[in-house]
Amino acid sequence: MRPSLLRTASQHLRRRRDYSSSAAQPERKVAILGAAGGIGQPLALLMKLNPLVSSLSLYDIAGTPGVAADVSHINTPALVKGFMGDDQLAEALQGADVVIIPAGVPRKPGMTRDDLFKINAGIVKGLCTAIAKHCPNALVNMISNPVNSTVPIAAEVFKKAGTFDEKKLFGVTTLDVVRAKTFYAGKANVPVTGVNVPVVGGHAGITILPLFSQATPASNALSHEDLKALTKRTQDGGTEVVEAKAGKGSATLSMAYAGAVFGDACLKGLNGVPDIVECSFVQSTVTELPFFASKVRLGKNGVEEVIGLGELSAFEKEGLESLKGELMSSIEKGIKFAQES
Repeated sequence: MRPSLLRTASQHLRRRRDYSSSAAQPERKVAILGAAGGIGQPLALLMKLNPLVSSLSLYDIAGTPGVAADVSHINTPALVKGFMGDDQLAEALQGADVVIIPAGVPRKPGMTRDDLFKINAGIVKGLCTAIAKHCPNALVNMISNPVNSTVPIAAEVFKKAGTFDEKKLFGVTTLDVVRAKTFYAGKANVPVTGVNVPVVGGHAGITILPLFSQATPASNALSHEDLKALTKRTQDGGTEVVEAKAGKGSATLSMAYAGAVFGDACLKGLNGVPDIVECSFVQSTVTELPFFASKVRLGKNGVEEVIGLGELSAFEKEGLESLKGELMSSIEKGIKFAQES
C-alpha cells in the first residue's frame, strides 16, 4: 500500500477511535451469516476493522474456520470466532446485537430467477427461524437477494415465532445509495465524499428510485436527460458489474462495503449516537405498500423514525407509481412462500 493511502486509512481509523474513546462503548457482538461467500468474506474484513465491534461471529455451511483464522490475525480489538454447519448456528447467534445476512447463492447459467428465489428463500427462512430462537432482540440486516421478498419472508418467520419487531428488521439497500452517490458525483463533477442521495422504493430494477432532485450538493449542471440516465444506471448497477465480470461474478466488494456502512450505522444507533439516518427497506406506511425503502432514523431500538419521501420531481413521481406494482408482487411472493413452506 502506498504511504499516502496508509496515511489516509490511519487518519480515518484514528478519527473513529477518537469518537469511541470519548465514552465507554458497550460490548457489541455482530454475527455474519454466509461469512465464507463472495460478500461475506470482505464484509467480515470490514467489520473486523470497525472499532464498535467487540465480538465478530462468522457462520457458514462450509469454509468458515479458514476465513475466521485469516481475519482474526488482523490487529484490531474485535474477537473473531468461526462457526460451521447447522449444529453450530445456535452458538454463532447467541448474544448477537446485529445479525448481517449475505447468505445465499448467486444466479448461475441456466438458473431461472424462480430457481434462485426458491433456494435463497429457503436459506433465509431457515436462518431467520434460528435468529428468532437464539437472538430474538438482534437487529437483522438482510442482504440476501431478492431483498424485496426476503425481508417479508423474515417478517413472516418472526411473526410465526412471536418475536417480530418491525423496528429491528432491515433490508440493506445501501448499495443503491452508494452507487447513486458515486454516479451523481461523477456527472455533476462534485467531490463524492460530500454527496448524499436518498434512494427509495425497493432493491431491484425499476423498484430502485434514486431521488436526485434531493441530492446534496444540488447541481444545476444536470439536464433532465442526465437525470434519466443516472436513474437508469443506478437501477442497472448490478447488471453493469455482472457484465464487466463476464458472467463470472456479481457485485461482492461494493455490496460488502455497503453492508459494512449500514452495519456501522446500526451499531452507532444502538450506542445512542444521535441523527444516524440511512435508507433501508423496512415495514412502512410511507406508501400503501407494506414494505418500502426510504430514509430511516436509527436509534437504541432500531428504527426510531421512518422518514417521508419529501418533495418529488415529476419524473420521480412517475417512477414511484411505476414501481409499485412490481414491488408489491415481490413482497406478496415472499409472504406466500413463508406462509406455505
